[in-house]
Amino acid sequence: MLDHPEEYYSHYYHYYSRRLAPKVDVRIVILVSVCAISVFQFFSWWNSYDKAISYLATVPKYRIQAMEIAKQQGLLRKAKEKGRNKKSKEEIRDEEENIIKNIIKSKIDIKGGYQKPQIRDLLLFQILLAPFHLCSYIVWYCRWIYNFNIKGKEYGEEERLYIIRKSMKMSKSQFDSLEDHQKETFLKRELWIKENYEVYKQEQEEELKKKLANDPRWKRYRRWMKNEGPGRLTFVDD
Repeated sequence: MLDHPEEYYSHYYHYYSRRLAPKVDVRIVILVSVCAISVFQFFSWWNSYDKAISYLATVPKYRIQAMEIAKQQGLLRKAKEKGRNKKSKEEIRDEEENIIKNIIKSKIDIKGGYQKPQIRDLLLFQILLAPFHLCSYIVWYCRWIYNFNIKGKEYGEEERLYIIRKSMKMSKSQFDSLEDHQKETFLKRELWIKENYEVYKQEQEEELKKKLANDPRWKRYRRWMKNEGPGRLTFVDD
């Protein structure tokens, strides 16, 4: 300290900053962070699900069907009878809207990114179930190799759809959100066979090119790219 008195306060600071620093277990920090992310995931997914239900309630196809079911079950009549002389018309309308949404929730299975939130899909449960999923995947992969590569068994419908999904590079939720008739078309065209899928892929690319060629917005974009270009600089005289 006598040789370097100018370093006294820096050493003083480092000593007490380490001595008085809060000692928090890293495992607790990680656990709290994972729980916070899981809670955010759950409410975010539930919000998306509610938006999807609210949108379906405005689609005439689903709304008419839900109203027919509500009338058959007498739910709309009960709502009006309960609200008579007690609730305003707006409150009765909101109650009827909730009845329609509840019927849509119970009758329609939404798949993909707007599906009903599941507890097992949260980050916390995914981490807890990771060893189980890993073991299940290893068992599934070994069965696949044994049944189809070694014994040469024919693919079932589930295996065919799995190969098609992998060829299309789609996640499970994306593939599940497709309509059933689209999956039936994939199976009829035998897209699990690589050659058939390549033909299908080329057809889709050609169809997309035709749609873009007839799209006025795409035509304007190509005209702008030809005349102006993204990298061309222009100067405006003041």
